[in-house]
Amino acid sequence: MFHRALAFSFVVFAAQLARGQEVILGRGRAELEISQAVAVRSAWLDLRQNTTGLPGTQTAPGWVKAVTMLPQEASEGVAAKTIFRIQLAQPSSDLQLLMFRLFFDDKPEQRPRVLASDDAGGLVLQTTPLGLGLSLATSETVMVPAAGVSTIDVEVPGDGRTIRGAYLDWMTSGEVVRPIAADQRYVMGETFGANAALRAPVEDVENFGTVTATLAAETIAIGPSVQEGAAFQFPLEAQPLAALLTFEVSSAYVDSPPQVYLNRVNLGPASLPLPELADPAYRGEMKPLVRQMRFQYTGWLRAQKLLPASSLRAGPNDVIVIAGAGTPTSAIRATQIQLKYVWEKFDYQLIPGR
Repeated sequence: MFHRALAFSFVVFAAQLARGQEVILGRGRAELEISQAVAVRSAWLDLRQNTTGLPGTQTAPGWVKAVTMLPQEASEGVAAKTIFRIQLAQPSSDLQLLMFRLFFDDKPEQRPRVLASDDAGGLVLQTTPLGLGLSLATSETVMVPAAGVSTIDVEVPGDGRTIRGAYLDWMTSGEVVRPIAADQRYVMGETFGANAALRAPVEDVENFGTVTATLAAETIAIGPSVQEGAAFQFPLEAQPLAALLTFEVSSAYVDSPPQVYLNRVNLGPASLPLPELADPAYRGEMKPLVRQMRFQYTGWLRAQKLLPASSLRAGPNDVIVIAGAGTPTSAIRATQIQLKYVWEKFDYQLIPGR
């Protein structure tokens, strides 16, 4: 039984073309293309207003018709849950796929699901519970087949306070050129310049004298101390010329990347190539007596650390990854190492001393 229904107040806007604007393609066709681009612009929906009762309005493109929160009370054998209902209008028949990125706190007992329905109420898409239950702020992306879809529901156990927002963007397709020797896989262009998800090979891969080996494909929770770190041990037949550690990290503070230890020596922080600051995954944090706002990336980022070859040895080696300073808890996944050795076509220079 529905207990109450709360709705956002939206200001729907459309940009107008400036008078006298010159375009190359001819005025009529160019104005049509620009107006279509405006109509299908992306949408960032702040879902916290429905749970916190904060006043104010939001802006959204015209194809977002309404957002409603529908709390459902517990009944016999059924736990209480909250549904965030987003009503849509497809801006163009040419658009067949909608990217839906949900931002939420990944609580073990409050993992959300995404459901999409058509005009008749028929279920088009239903996901399994999102997240991993790591109790971290995170985000996940779902691709929704948009043809005929008029409603997207985010269903979450409890009062809905773990849901923070949703980013929606229409997808288009084009020809993708890839090397014939590369793995054939589904490729999706990431928004805001983010890296594609890192893949961890099941077996060791050798290419041009470089060996790529997975240390752990699974997700591992880490803390800011060595005792709370993720520890890996790997044997080497010979010392490499260079070594690169790569993994993905969740809920990292962007000014405090994970720290890497090699054979009990602290090598310092890993590097974090960051997406654009416009990415809604950045979440600010302020603390008493601290003037500078810190930012946490509530999603997965790729991290890398170049390991000094002189610190590696034939036989067993140990790597430990811990959360950056001031990070209470985090997680890493798809941890792998690349080892570069001499091969028959190795390119190098001998620079004589003076």
